Amino acid sequence: MRRNKHFFCPAMLLLLAGFVTTSCEDDEKGGGNNDQPEDFPEWYYTGGELGTAFVATQTAFEQPTPVVDASATMTNSFNRGEQLFEKPFNSNTSGVRHGLGPVYIRTSCLHCHPGYGHGKSQPDGAFNTISTGNGYLLVVYDPATNAYVNWLSGMPQTKAVAPFKAPLDESQITIKWHDYTDAWGNRFPDGETYALRYPEVDIPRSAIYVANNGWEIGNYEVRLESTIGIYGTGLLDAISDEDLKAEYTKQEQDGYMKNGLNPNIFANGEWVGQYANTAQGGDGTKYPFRYTYALSRGPLQDAAGANAFWNITNATRSDRRFHYLDAAGSYASISSQDPDVQAGFRDYIRAIDPEETNHPEWHQKRSDATYDEEANILAYLNSKTLDVEVSDQDYIDLMVWHRGLAVPAARNVSDEEVIRGRELFAQIGCAYCHKPSWTTGDDEIRDPARFFVGEKADKLPRYPHQKIWPYTDMVQHKLHMVNDIRTGWCRTTPLWGRGLHQRCTGAEFADRLHDCRARNVIEAIMWHGTSTESDAYKSVEQFRQLSKADRDAIVKFIDSI
Repeated sequence: MRRNKHFFCPAMLLLLAGFVTTSCEDDEKGGGNNDQPEDFPEWYYTGGELGTAFVATQTAFEQPTPVVDASATMTNSFNRGEQLFEKPFNSNTSGVRHGLGPVYIRTSCLHCHPGYGHGKSQPDGAFNTISTGNGYLLVVYDPATNAYVNWLSGMPQTKAVAPFKAPLDESQITIKWHDYTDAWGNRFPDGETYALRYPEVDIPRSAIYVANNGWEIGNYEVRLESTIGIYGTGLLDAISDEDLKAEYTKQEQDGYMKNGLNPNIFANGEWVGQYANTAQGGDGTKYPFRYTYALSRGPLQDAAGANAFWNITNATRSDRRFHYLDAAGSYASISSQDPDVQAGFRDYIRAIDPEETNHPEWHQKRSDATYDEEANILAYLNSKTLDVEVSDQDYIDLMVWHRGLAVPAARNVSDEEVIRGRELFAQIGCAYCHKPSWTTGDDEIRDPARFFVGEKADKLPRYPHQKIWPYTDMVQHKLHMVNDIRTGWCRTTPLWGRGLHQRCTGAEFADRLHDCRARNVIEAIMWHGTSTESDAYKSVEQFRQLSKADRDAIVKFIDSI
């Protein structure tokens, strides 16, 4: 554990006790808080007193919250969880981080979240997931219904452990960037220009394993979505369900958004769709959606990170003793009939169950005493009683780390240009969707999968009654961009810490928006207004009319929060 990469500030403990303190400062040239006034504005503490870290170096996204740092038990758990996030899993049947496969997406979480932040945009060419920093996820869907295709897993797998074959041949998947010119000719009234681009990804049918083996897949389209920063997600989880509903109700009553609210989530003052889990031990209790661009997940304890810790690697745990595969059963069916998979399956399965006694259903024989490998492969791939590979303690450690990541404090809060940018940000309407602050509730640990209950829930850090500054309304809106996100509905991305993306990830660009199409803040803003049907069109019109000095002030403010 490289503990020295974390910056511990003794003032954190005082903050926990409720004292007013000055912040520890980062002395790195050009990146510290040395210019902060003695009396800090409340928006400086982006994560509140219990969730803010005071580091602006390349490890800014990796810091534990003061809550974690105040507990030796949580600190140890956080450190172990960090290792599970950073280090690669392997295909061994025992040992540290074993259980990779039989099919998987990446070998480690860090591959998708460089520096714990947003994934990096990738250049024209092959879709290369071996490169650390490629946080792109392939979204393959039926254009007639906008639903994910059922012949691939929701997060498509491009890797496999022999003798199994990858559901997608990654070498055939390509990314192409296209230039785009908006209705204003990519030019502000004062003559300053900007560039816009968007990605297109292609998966030919020849790259699809089941299609090559006779499975009917029908029509499909593909989009890219990048991973987002995972710091501060525990603080977002601490926002109460009641306050989330109040925000939806307010926006419905205000009626400011041209596209309204997603009718599949909220209408007439009530939730239409909510998140529930009955597949992994959950009791079906419903919770508001709050995570992912597509708003596909509820509370953090069963959200994207908890899910990815299983499905990215396919390493099982006690509440998920089955493989992450497609809903149609196409991969299991085709694999069981593949002569190459059949030929290598016996050696593969003997490494997992050498005595052939723990899972006799994987060792069925025909009447002639030869192994019925088609039946055995099907039984293995469809098993609901796989051996546990990730221990409960490992999962707890991972979630202490996940929930325990702090948000970096705002920078340059005394800078007059930043203060001016903050005022303009609100004046032109950006602060409506990018809602500056929330106050967390009691922060009761909720887990739709019912793993983090009782003593397990008590092991997780909590952040009750904190005023936090994420700059998101937690609601979906539509921007109507070319080659847009699937369905067009996209949750407002939190802006906190995003100005440190390049420093923390080493990315070439600032990589903003759901598919990293924006290389800087200006491009991100202007993409919000490329269609008159966009919910943000009026704000972008106002942004265009500002002087260059005022536009620059907004950019500097956004990069400082």
